[in-house]
Parts: sequence; C-alpha cells; structure tokens
Amino acid sequence: MSSKSFYDFSMKRINGSNANLSDYKGKALLVVNVASECGLTPQYEALEKVYQKYQAQGFEVLGFPANEFGAQEPGSNAQIQEFCTSKFGIKFPMFEKIVVKGNGTHPLYQYLVETMPKATSPDGDAFETKLKEYGINRDKAHEILWNFEKFLIGRDGKVIARFNPDVTPDHPALVKAIETAIG
Repeated sequence: MSSKSFYDFSMKRINGSNANLSDYKGKALLVVNVASECGLTPQYEALEKVYQKYQAQGFEVLGFPANEFGAQEPGSNAQIQEFCTSKFGIKFPMFEKIVVKGNGTHPLYQYLVETMPKATSPDGDAFETKLKEYGINRDKAHEILWNFEKFLIGRDGKVIARFNPDVTPDHPALVKAIETAIG
C-alpha cells in the first residue's frame, strides 16, 4: 500500500472536478459508500441531517457511490447527483462512483479496510446474518459488507471507527463517536 495517510488520496468529485482529500485536514469525516436503489438509501436523509448539525464544528460527510452490492447504484455520476439533490437535498460532498469491494477496489477503500478491518454494530452480526439468509456472503471478513458502511476519520486523518451499514447516521453510538471526534 503506497498511501500512508487518508490525506494522500486524490479523488474526483461527482461533477468530475479534482479533489484532494488533504483539503479536509483538521476536520472529522464520515466516509460512506452510498447507493440510490438500496433498502438503506433513506439513510441519505439522516446523513444530511448529521452533516448539517455538525458541519460548523469541523465535520464533513463524504459520499462515495458504489455499485458492488446488488447493482443498487447503476446510474451515471450525473444521475446519482441529480437523485441525491432532488430526492434528499444532499449538500455534503459527493464523489464519483468507485469500486469499494472485490476486483478493482479503489486504493482509498483498500486503505480504509486495511486500516480498520472490522466494522462494529450495536446489534452485533444481525445485519450480516440477515444478508446471509438472502445468500449474500462476504468473501473476506474485512471487506465492505454492504451499502452505507461508514468510516469515521479523526481530525488528524486517522481512521478511528468503522460502522456496519445498519448503524444509521443518527444512531446514538455513531453520534457519540462523531461528537468525540469533533472534540
């Protein structure tokens, strides 16, 4: 792995413009792989609320559309952006669609899962067990489980927590972690 820090990555915003993650130095960040056609898609609303609530305190949500889970993000970047703004009023930064699991995993997500290989959930493995009932299994324990998995990055750029997709943005455990990261 060549990158030593979250800030070493350059990405493309959903509108195609270049962005350096170092632009977010000094902020607490919630990095989320998102999808428009998932049962968890309503989490967009709670992501925007938590973003609005804490943004003035140095907090950002960064959305990374991905299509690895049930092909639930089939649209183009323009379609995804239109969906997010018209349906959910998303104002937090959104980036181009990337691969977050399996062959071709984007280096950012390779870094995130290597740095924080296990996600936590107050409900334990209930969500993963439910996915298995539908025949959906992870190949490797450290892989992203599903859409809306969340990585919390501290103000120093270090990955400090990872939450399962079923941990909603307004879940008390995640809110507490965000408030601690903000300081």
